[in-house]
Amino acid sequence: MGTYMSTSSSAGDNMSYMGRISTTGNSEAIRLDKNLFKQHPEFRQQAQVRADIIGPGTMLLRVIDNQEAENDSDPFVGAFLSFLEKDGCSHPENITPVSETQMAKIADLTAGITVSDDDCLE
Repeated sequence: MGTYMSTSSSAGDNMSYMGRISTTGNSEAIRLDKNLFKQHPEFRQQAQVRADIIGPGTMLLRVIDNQEAENDSDPFVGAFLSFLEKDGCSHPENITPVSETQMAKIADLTAGITVSDDDCLE
C-alpha cells in the first residue's frame, strides 16, 4: 500500500456564507444566509449544534446528535478528516503517489524522532 497526498485547491468547492451576530430575545444569535440551510439541510431548525472556538475570530460549527454530544473528540481533526474525504472523493485525479524525493525529505525531517502508539500527543 503506497503513500498518497492530495494536491487539490479548487476554490469552487469551498462554500462560504455571510451572516451577522444579532440579538434574539434575551440571547445572542448568529444569523446566516438562507442558502446555507437550503444547500445543507442538516442545519435545519431545531438541530442541535456545537460551536468550538479553534482560533481567534474562528469558530467551527457542527450539527451533533446525542452520541456526539457525549463524545469528547477533537472537532478540528474531525472536520479536517471530513474535508480530506470529500476532496478525495470529489477530485480523485488530484491524489498522487508521494515521490521518492518527498519520502526522503520526510525521513530527513523526522530522523531521530521516536514515538509509540502509547505516547500522548499533546
